[in-house]
Amino acid sequence: MNQIIKSHIAIIGANTIWGLNYVVAKGIMPDFLLPQAVVFLRISGTLVLVWMLDFFLPSEKVEKKDLFKMAVCSIFGVVVNQILFFEGLHRTTPISASIIATSIPIYILIFSHFILKETITGGKVFGIMLGVTGALMIILSAGSGDFRLHTLLGNVMIFTNNACWALYLVLLKPLMEKYTPLTIMKWTFLFGLIIISPFSLRTAVSSSFAQIPLDIWMSVLFVVFITSGFAYCLVNYSLKTVSPNVNGIYIYLQPLVASIVAVIFRNDTFTVIDLVAAVLIMSGVYFVSRRPERKTL
Repeated sequence: MNQIIKSHIAIIGANTIWGLNYVVAKGIMPDFLLPQAVVFLRISGTLVLVWMLDFFLPSEKVEKKDLFKMAVCSIFGVVVNQILFFEGLHRTTPISASIIATSIPIYILIFSHFILKETITGGKVFGIMLGVTGALMIILSAGSGDFRLHTLLGNVMIFTNNACWALYLVLLKPLMEKYTPLTIMKWTFLFGLIIISPFSLRTAVSSSFAQIPLDIWMSVLFVVFITSGFAYCLVNYSLKTVSPNVNGIYIYLQPLVASIVAVIFRNDTFTVIDLVAAVLIMSGVYFVSRRPERKTL
C-alpha cells in the first residue's frame, strides 16, 4: 500500500511540473529560442544528468531485445513527443493545448486494450468523463480556447503528441517491470539524442545564447532538467505499480496547476468552479483506479 501511495504522489508531482511547463515553455519561444533548440537542449541535458547519476549507482545489464524496445519507446515518448509538443505549443495557445491534452486517457485506454489486453470498463469511461468535465470547467473559466485557422497546425501537432505519449506509457509498462526508471531513461534519451540531432543540432548551435536574460535562463533550466529529467523519472517510477490508465487520468491536474499559477500572477481568485472541478478530477482518478468490473463494454 505504501508503494502505491508513493506512485500516486510521483504522478501528481510529474503532472504539477508539466502543468507549469505550458506557461514556462511558452515564455521561451520563439523570442529567445526556437522549438528545435529547446528540444535539443531538453533531451541532451536530461541525458547528461541521468548518465551522471548512473555513474554513481549500480548499473543494470539490458538485454538486446529490450534495447530495441527502448529505442521504439524513445521514438514515441522522447523524439516525436518532444518535437510535436514544442512545435505545437509554439503555434497554438496554452489554453488550446490544455484542452487537447484531455484526450490522453482516451488514447491510453485504446492502446492498453489492444497492446496490454486490459479491459475497457464502464467505470473507467465514467472516470474519464468526470475528469474531462473538471478540466474543461477550469480551462473554460479562464478563457476560451483558440482554434482559429492559424493555430490549426499547432492543435493537430498537440493531438498527435498526446497519442505518442499515451503509446509510450503503454509500451513502457512491461519494461518497467524489469528495469529501474534510471536505466530506462538512460537508454531512451540516448536513442532520442541520436535520432534528434540531425534535425535540431544546427538550430541549437546557432541560437543567440548570450542575449538570453537571467529569468529566461531559469525557465530554460526548468524545461530542460525539471520537466524532462525529474518528471520523466517520476512517471517511470509510478509505472512499476500503477497502470498507464491511472497515470493518464492525472493529466487533468495540469489545468488545475495552470489555474493556480494564473491566480498568483494575474491576481485572480480561486472560485467555486475551481473547487468543483478539483473534486471532479479526483473523482475521475478514483473510478479509473478501481478494479475492473466483470461486465465490459
